[in-house]
Amino acid sequence: MLVATLLVTVVASMICWLVFGAQAARSLALGGACGLLYLRLLARSVGRIGPQSRSLGRFQILVPALLVVAAARIPAIEILPALAGFVLYKPALLLQAFIAP
Repeated sequence: MLVATLLVTVVASMICWLVFGAQAARSLALGGACGLLYLRLLARSVGRIGPQSRSLGRFQILVPALLVVAAARIPAIEILPALAGFVLYKPALLLQAFIAP
């Protein structure tokens, strides 16, 4: 899943660079990296579920919140490409579901 998300992020960043320019592509890649981190934290949190655990970890919710704060504070980060990059794990999930046997 992480590899599929990484591949989708790289391809989307290249297309974004060709169509919208370097700054938007960097923002998309940053959002994709945050999406990868979010997915990894979520997988780790789900892996810890067991009889003695009480709830899922809440640390992964900080990733999109920090991305939005960074995009609001740092002028070099565009918010829409960053958020689009963050949700690139969802098309990767669909792609993996349809291609995998």
